[in-house]
Amino acid sequence: MNIFEIYREQIINLLKDLSSQNILQLPENLNSINVDIPPLKFDGDISSNVAMVLSKLNKKSPNDIANLIIYELKKDKKIETIAIEKPGFINIKFKKSFWSTFIMDVVKNYKTYGINLKQKKKSYLVEFVSANPTGPLHVGHCRGAILGDVISNLLLFSKNKVKKEYYVNDFGGQIIHFTKSIYYRIREILFNEEFPKNDKDLYPGDYLIDIAKNIIKNNKAFKFNNFKDISDELTQLSVSESLKLIKLNLKNLGIEHDNFASERQIILNKEVESAVEKLKKNNFVYFGKIKAPEGEDKSKWIEREQLLFRSTSFGDDKDRALKKSDNSWTYFAGDVAYHENKLNRKFDLLINILGADHAGYIKRITSIVEALSGKKNKLICKVSQLVKLIKDGKPFKMSKRKGDYITVEDLINEVGKDATRFIMLNRSSDVELDFNFTKVKEKSKDNPLYYVQYCYARICSVFRNVNKDLNEELNIRNFKHDYTNEEIKLIKKISEWPKCIDIASNKLEPHRIPTYLYELSSDFHSYWNLGRDDESKRFIDENNNITLDKLIFLKSLALVIKSGMKILGVETPEKM
Repeated sequence: MNIFEIYREQIINLLKDLSSQNILQLPENLNSINVDIPPLKFDGDISSNVAMVLSKLNKKSPNDIANLIIYELKKDKKIETIAIEKPGFINIKFKKSFWSTFIMDVVKNYKTYGINLKQKKKSYLVEFVSANPTGPLHVGHCRGAILGDVISNLLLFSKNKVKKEYYVNDFGGQIIHFTKSIYYRIREILFNEEFPKNDKDLYPGDYLIDIAKNIIKNNKAFKFNNFKDISDELTQLSVSESLKLIKLNLKNLGIEHDNFASERQIILNKEVESAVEKLKKNNFVYFGKIKAPEGEDKSKWIEREQLLFRSTSFGDDKDRALKKSDNSWTYFAGDVAYHENKLNRKFDLLINILGADHAGYIKRITSIVEALSGKKNKLICKVSQLVKLIKDGKPFKMSKRKGDYITVEDLINEVGKDATRFIMLNRSSDVELDFNFTKVKEKSKDNPLYYVQYCYARICSVFRNVNKDLNEELNIRNFKHDYTNEEIKLIKKISEWPKCIDIASNKLEPHRIPTYLYELSSDFHSYWNLGRDDESKRFIDENNNITLDKLIFLKSLALVIKSGMKILGVETPEKM
């Protein structure tokens, strides 16, 4: 039951009726008419901007428009008062009986509460993490991994079809360096040869030794002779072992992908040539010269004829090279083929989660998708900004035994999966995040995860103490109760859940969910504390009984918290 959508629809139907009577003119598109949460300073439950939207077109003041609409809305018996607030908002306040019916409906229809059943469902391909398969995941990958997973969960919650994909960059220079590093570790183990530590192209982490040992153990007949003779097969073995490590890191974060797409396979299948040929047919490719990149020493830059994609035709700042000077394909050309591969799988929308270091890459990728698909906004890119680790007010440096970075494994060992996921989502992904270890471990209001989990545990404790099962359906037939103002404040917050889901889904902003859950929990803890001084505010009476109105009230809160935490991939313990 989304009261915001219900009353938006009611207002729009009312407008159409007034329009048919030639009382009001309507624009072609009514999307700018909203029903929202009014500011706290106004005594209202919902608020609409409709009068301001229609004012200019009808050459009337917002107040005049509002009065026309209010006259019709007053016929709704669920409404107690309607007021006009500057510069023309219509604020609606419901009768107490409205909230009794509302909360009963939430509990009865808990399986679909929060889901916009009228919205057209789509199919999505969400690509995230996609770190080079050259070792374990580090903290820099962690935020983007969680962001992609929770966006997927959010879209699935709203009944869309979603595939989660990891693009394995198993081709190119970095993979050659990685495979060589494994080769030297194998030679070190088998033949006691010294690992060339001065070679800066090689990977130094101790995890390479474990990978080398696993390859030796599982491939006893393999001859680790001249690198050139075995490089292809050793590359596949090395990448396979590295992916096992990455998949374990992701599993410990609560993440599982549906598919791992191989760059190597795409290139060997000649998909780059196929995609470039498609661009050529549409005149999006030409031979030309490009100027030196920003920051490049122009005196050393050699302009030369090369194969270019007309990225500027789609709003990019310059055209992009598809081939290197040695006539091999650029990294971008590989991405062209990969996105053509995605498009061929006929998803409605593609979503890419990119790290902060790839933010400048967005325009060229969206350009190529538009060129290949002929559609704008087919690809949505979300950037995951940097994370600063802080402990005791100082930058926190954990063990670097895995190489020259802090691993996801280290982070999970330090604070756990739930804290990692919840805190990584606690701010918008496009701003830097301070991950404060001290606060994450506190059992206080300053630790948002604890505060939300403690809210759920408190509700569970009430049900446990009256020998009731929170997970069992309540037997509700005819229910009528006038909740107190303090209780209505919480019920109103529950009513905002579908709106939170709608905005988070449409804008792909999952940080709105932990923010909402924290606010809901904070309101609940404040209400709980009232019972210390006022017996009427306590959930259980002196005879260890609880009334139906309080059961419904608590169950609706628990349902929303459980639903939100499931989207976040975080546990809701019943005891704390």
